[in-house]
Amino acid sequence: MKTLYFDCFAGASGNMILGGLIALGVDKDELIRQLKRLSTVEFTIEMEQVNRAGISAIHAKVLVPNEKAHRHLRDIEKIVLDSSLSDRVKERSVKIFTRLADAEAKVHGIDVQNVHFHEVGAMDAIIDVVGSCIGFELLGVERFVCSKIHVGSGFVQMAHGKYPVPPPAVAELLNLLPIYSSEVEGELITPTGAAIISSLCDSYGALPEFMVEQIGYGAGTREYTEFPNALRMMVGETVSDRAKNRTTDVSTVNITRTDELTLLETNLDDISPQVLGFVMERSLELGALDCWFTPIQMKKNRPATLLSVLCSADKRGSIMEMLYVETTTLGIRSVNVERNSLPRETVKVETEFGTVDVKIARFGEKIINVMPEYDHVRNLAIDNNVPFRVVHAAVLANFKGLSLSVGL
Repeated sequence: MKTLYFDCFAGASGNMILGGLIALGVDKDELIRQLKRLSTVEFTIEMEQVNRAGISAIHAKVLVPNEKAHRHLRDIEKIVLDSSLSDRVKERSVKIFTRLADAEAKVHGIDVQNVHFHEVGAMDAIIDVVGSCIGFELLGVERFVCSKIHVGSGFVQMAHGKYPVPPPAVAELLNLLPIYSSEVEGELITPTGAAIISSLCDSYGALPEFMVEQIGYGAGTREYTEFPNALRMMVGETVSDRAKNRTTDVSTVNITRTDELTLLETNLDDISPQVLGFVMERSLELGALDCWFTPIQMKKNRPATLLSVLCSADKRGSIMEMLYVETTTLGIRSVNVERNSLPRETVKVETEFGTVDVKIARFGEKIINVMPEYDHVRNLAIDNNVPFRVVHAAVLANFKGLSLSVGL
């Protein structure tokens, strides 16, 4: 799994991330070509190689015409979703701006849809966010990790007045994340940088055991004496991923796949079954791979339920938020797990009752599991007024004939 590590010893901003991506090897022309799919206003991006206290870095500067109107979240969503960008870029971009809107709404005590974006709603900030998401996709980044974040110190002038560093919205974005301050004055982590990192990263702290393949530095605009105002970005694979890719067990190469997943668990002894059912539905809607309940016994002899949710790392944050909002839990355990699974595919099988999707799983060239889609079988049984088992048997019989004829 290709992983990007943000080393935020000098904080982070949208243009620092954009510059770091170019330093990592993202093709500038392709980046701009995809950004033009936004079909908004004209823009240019100046990329300059600069020196920040002895470190060579790329400084990215987005130039757009002067704007007076402030945008709402729905305006930015429309700009992104109406474009022809990839679904992954759209999803990440909207996720970042939604997190920004949530933070602003909480600080000002207003509804999310009433938030007026100021600096972060300007077109240059939109280019920073969407351009970063395009760059992540061009690099093939699947997982994001971040160091402790240096926030700076002092005060910063904003649209609403003079605020301490980090200002309220940034502090809200960094809630529950590891941050620190030093004698370096200035706002080192900006709202855009904080939103990108807090929306995409699933872990924070020391550099994981890591096989670094690329390193790039994105330069901040301010220059300090004997302090490199730059964001270091490293791309590579964790050692566990590299080891799996180099396995010498040829008997299982290309036969099974191993995924890095997250298991979320919490014990609940004061929640109704109706809410548990709703939580399972919401977990699957948010992208969980599986959700299940286990009866357990808790302290004071209380019968309870162990709620377990299996998901990919990028879904961890949204599912944890839902669990805190919808259940009575005060804490959630999170464990990284490996799942080994068989490759699977779906084929269509024609029967006298209608067409049914059939999922098949292989171990090497051998089919070892065949399962007709339940809903298809059920609907055909009802429509044809025949028993479920009759349709199910017909599907399996016709699948056997199909597999023999095409060599499945």
